[in-house]
Amino acid sequence: MAIDVLSLAPRPHAPAPDGTWRNWSGSVACRPAAFVEPADAADVARHVTQAVGDGRGVRVVGGGHSFTPLVATDGLLLGLDRLAFVDEPVALTAPEGRATHTVRVGAGLRLHDLNRALARLGLAMGNLGDIDHQSVAGAISTGTHGTGGVAAGLATQVRAVELVLADGTRVTASPTERPELFEAARLGLGTLGVLVAVTLAVEPAYVLEAREEPWPLDRVLDGLDDLLAANEHVEFYWFPHTRRALTKRNNRRPVSDAPLGRVRGFVDDELLSNGLFEVVNRVGRLAPRAIPRLNAVSSRALSARRFTAPSHEVYVSPRRVRFHETEWAVPHEALPAVLAELDSWLERSGEHVSFPMEVRFAAPDDVWLSTAYGRRTAYVAVHQYWRTDRRRLFAAVQEIMVAQEGRPHWGKEHAVARDYLETVYPRLGDHLAVRADVDPSGTFLNPHVRQVLGL
Repeated sequence: MAIDVLSLAPRPHAPAPDGTWRNWSGSVACRPAAFVEPADAADVARHVTQAVGDGRGVRVVGGGHSFTPLVATDGLLLGLDRLAFVDEPVALTAPEGRATHTVRVGAGLRLHDLNRALARLGLAMGNLGDIDHQSVAGAISTGTHGTGGVAAGLATQVRAVELVLADGTRVTASPTERPELFEAARLGLGTLGVLVAVTLAVEPAYVLEAREEPWPLDRVLDGLDDLLAANEHVEFYWFPHTRRALTKRNNRRPVSDAPLGRVRGFVDDELLSNGLFEVVNRVGRLAPRAIPRLNAVSSRALSARRFTAPSHEVYVSPRRVRFHETEWAVPHEALPAVLAELDSWLERSGEHVSFPMEVRFAAPDDVWLSTAYGRRTAYVAVHQYWRTDRRRLFAAVQEIMVAQEGRPHWGKEHAVARDYLETVYPRLGDHLAVRADVDPSGTFLNPHVRQVLGL
């Protein structure tokens, strides 16, 4: 029996009254010929078939949180918010790590609604990213990963997918049923068909104990291996133009643990993500030379704190300040060199960056287009205030990352294409072969995808 979980949140992904669609950051815009929100999988198939008959391409939008033009189309734009349900969980017949159940959910379900629905069922995701505005389909299709060291991205928690293909047929793919399609579609950039449902591995609800402490950056890097070995989830924010960082360590505790301390510290969140941070960025935009001093003040104003809360409340952080973002996955051992080169370039170039750089980690996985495929990975996310020109900064970041065989996050800004991607994604050819088999006419492509994948 399916439980409808239609989100009551604002729908920033829908086109404006003039027909223009824009992503969350405002960096991407398009004017689709039509925008529809199908009621179910049969409705999806009907609209896809009609679009193919009309010679239009099809793209799908979730929360509109990608920074690349993955969604942009002049054809049919599908919004899947009405495909927002959670089926009754199914107990696993054999142990599978911590996973005890699978749950089939609508592909358009937003992550914040999924988290609340699972909590009511006494369940939780094993790992999450730090933003929960995305749809399930959007999050897995672009490689949302969270952080850990032992934890892996959301696509590794997928056990089956259901898609509507370009000919209107509905298919299910899993490790045992059409396994190659499963491998391609669980992180598929929306290029194989329209995801209508996803089966996820979930586990009993748990709480996380969070410890957040400002540390000197050198202390973080010198003790990084020990830090990762001693904690389940580790990340840190480095404040550019300083040698200071905010460390975050999250570890599981019994669900019976009483909440400890405040779930969010007002000053800390305001400095990192929200109202006061908006003021800091506006001042920095008007007076860029003040940014190093502002970062120094912000990093020293942060205090140590410790709290426990349900897992999804700890994983997710509120983000109310808009930004542009590029993020790269580099081999774990390359992280110190990458940060040193970024620091050196900022010093040489005179470029000023007001956002902390976010550093996260992931264990190796086997998802074909995962940024952590086959290697222990460190992620470096570089943000720039949305009103500030980020092109020079992001170009320099890309050059530094490419020199270390970095893989771009599929949903974050980058300017690399197939000739480079083939050198860092050993299964890219396999993915493209499956895509060509199920969508030979390119119904689910757009100019950005064609350029990136060389199609």
